[in-house]
Amino acid sequence: MEILRTPDERFDALPEYPFVPHYAQLGELRMHYVDQGPCDGAPVLMLHGEPSWSYLYRKMIPPFAAAGYRALVPDLIGFGKSDKPAAMTDYSYQAHIDWLVAWIEQLDLKNITLICQDWGSMLGLRIAAEHGERFARIVVANGFLPPAWQPSPLVVKIWRAFAAYSPWFPIGRIIALGCVTKLTPAQIAAYDAPYPDNRYKAGARAFPYLVPMDESNPAVPANRAAWDQLGLWQKPFLTVFGKNDPMLGSADKPLQEHVPGARGQPHQRVWGGHFIQEDRGDELARIVLEWFKA
Repeated sequence: MEILRTPDERFDALPEYPFVPHYAQLGELRMHYVDQGPCDGAPVLMLHGEPSWSYLYRKMIPPFAAAGYRALVPDLIGFGKSDKPAAMTDYSYQAHIDWLVAWIEQLDLKNITLICQDWGSMLGLRIAAEHGERFARIVVANGFLPPAWQPSPLVVKIWRAFAAYSPWFPIGRIIALGCVTKLTPAQIAAYDAPYPDNRYKAGARAFPYLVPMDESNPAVPANRAAWDQLGLWQKPFLTVFGKNDPMLGSADKPLQEHVPGARGQPHQRVWGGHFIQEDRGDELARIVLEWFKA
């Protein structure tokens, strides 16, 4: 496996991202994560999706840390400051699950509040279902767990083909298109920072291809088992969705109907796009902190 590592200078002076890097060694791969707040605080684990990185949560990390929680945001392998296997075939749904579980076990995280978006939800919900003893609450913000019971919409198939085959894959601009706020050139450049050239984008290009869309996908049995487990989840489960997301803006309803712990919770749809953490990160953190108090 060829492993690429983004030069540190690519991350110098990123706007609104003052966090000291932390690293965990997972076999031959190094995973980066943000770790802010008291080390003995209850962990709030925030998982990003495609094609972002921990920069997405920069508005939410300080409020949780200031409130006494341990704010943890890993960069998935292939993203951000984490190592990047150079071939799309180096990535699989299960490999991402295994990398994250190894990191959680290495830090021995318990009593976790999970906040997840996009692929962060596909991974986080699986892991929470399979390792429920480590998790206390779940917040889904524009995400879902696909059990592949229905054909994927055409837009998903188009996105998959674009990610795999387009010679042009401008990550910062893709994220900007998923927001309702206007990103500054510096913010777009920050999302592009982990990827000096196309060789570093294999992880981002692979993710759409890994989404379970039919029975042939090897992740389908495990996803369906996790979905069944979520149907038994009694712990608190909250959805806060950006209602302007054309892909997942209404995916909160099936979660609310399926998960017992979602009943009676103060679910919200707020003004925001697919990357609600970029559009309304401060508001999302406030909603979750108020939910903790309640």
